Formats: sequence, structure tokens, C-alpha cells
Amino acid sequence: MSVAGAIDAHVHLMPPRLMAAIRESLSREAGWTFDHPAERERMEAALRSAGVDRYFALPYAHEAGVAEELNEWVLDAADRSDMAVPFATVHGDDDVDAVVRRAFEAGARGLKFQCPVQGCGPADPRLTPAFELAAEYDRPVLFHAGTAPTFEASPHVGADQFARFVDSFPDVRACAAHMGAYETPEFVEFARRHDQVFLDTTMALSPRSEEFLGFDPATVTDETLSSLARSIMFGSDYPNLPYAYDDERRGLLDRDLPESAYRDIFRRTAERFLGER
Repeated sequence: MSVAGAIDAHVHLMPPRLMAAIRESLSREAGWTFDHPAERERMEAALRSAGVDRYFALPYAHEAGVAEELNEWVLDAADRSDMAVPFATVHGDDDVDAVVRRAFEAGARGLKFQCPVQGCGPADPRLTPAFELAAEYDRPVLFHAGTAPTFEASPHVGADQFARFVDSFPDVRACAAHMGAYETPEFVEFARRHDQVFLDTTMALSPRSEEFLGFDPATVTDETLSSLARSIMFGSDYPNLPYAYDDERRGLLDRDLPESAYRDIFRRTAERFLGER
């Protein structure tokens, strides 16, 4: 199976100081180390050599007051790229309507929330203006909505939180990253029942997933991937991936999926999430 022309739906593009701080935090808390470059040009060269044509450039605001500048940085970086699809973010304590509206008007293609880190999630009423604008501008939202790898105690994640979003905003396309781990069966069921619900494979379907995420990829069957291929997108967490990029794809490519499912997972579903299909 060729992955030429793939879209990576989960890549982090950040200013250097913020990226360094995130990597330091992940190294300290999870013991991960990172060999992948974090500068846009080098990132894109590595992704292109792996057959990726486009990627979602995902920021997230760890505290109030930083989202607007961060969004502007990502949008500017995307303007100088022929690969980056810029997303925006906002913190629950920001002027949510103003920050998101400016980002969408400037060209942001969607919103990203790292819910447990940001301290705001899919059921947080502070984010209602952001979700209303997502519906108005027809922009999707990508959430770290599951409890993996260390967020079981967070009040901002979980299937119940995501279910409230789906019920409240049925017109907004929403993706749960990491296959919704560790509540993957519940999130898979959301995708079966709701056409606007998506999942990404980030760090959940690799041979290294159990080692680094504490999740067994074998619990997601070939039948699930094939039947839900129109709702599942390939993602990697690049460049903050603590193993080789090829390892992220190998778990999918070693499966016995139909060619049409691979085309969906590696490209067409991401296009559908963006509203291009």
C-alpha cells in the first residue's frame, strides 16, 4: 500500500520556545525523548520524504492570553508553507468569541483543544462561543478528548464530556484524537452513530502504542477500521513522537484493510473533516 499523497491530521507546529517547553514537560512527565526536528522547514522535509503532502498544523494555548499571538504565528507559518493546514486555539479564560473570530477570518481551518492541559473541554460553557463560531464558519474541532495517557482524573475529558458536545453542536464536525483512548469503544460508537464524529489514529495504532500510550492497538479490529474508514484519519503527533515516524504508520499498513479504507484513512477522511468533500 502506497502512502504517497497522505495527509497527517495531527502535527504540532509551535514557536521554538513553546515547543521546547512542551518537549521538556513531556520528557519530565513521561520520560520520552525526541529525535524529530521541530523547525517547520525540516519538519516538512521529513514529512514529505515519508509521502505526506499536507498536515494539520495544531497549536494549543496552555494558559489564558497566549492564544491570539500563537494563532497568528501558526497562520504566518502556514502562509509560507505549501503543506500546512493551519488550525487555531483559544483558552477558556480568553475573550473566546473575539479570538476565534479573528482566527477564522485570518484563515484558520479549524480549532484544536488539548483539553486536560488547557483546563477546558468539549462540555465547558466558556467555549460555547467558539463552538458556535465553528458552526457559523463551518470549521471542524479537534479535541484531545480521551483520558490517555495520564488524564483519567481530569474533569475536562472523557466520553461523557464529548457526548454533551455532540448533542449540543450536531452541525460541527468533531474529532477525538488518539482513537479516544482509553475509552475507545465509547468513542467508536459515537463515530458509528454520528456522521459528524471523527477519530484520529495518533499514537493508538502503532506497534509502539502499548509501550508509550499504554493502549493495545489490537483492541481496534480490522473490521472497525474498515467499516469506519470514512470517519478515521491518520495522525502522528509529529514532531513530538517518541519513536520513528515509520513506526506510527506500520501498525496500519501491516493490517489487511481494503485499498479504499487506506485511501480514506490516509487522505480522504481528512479532506471530509476539513469540509473539502
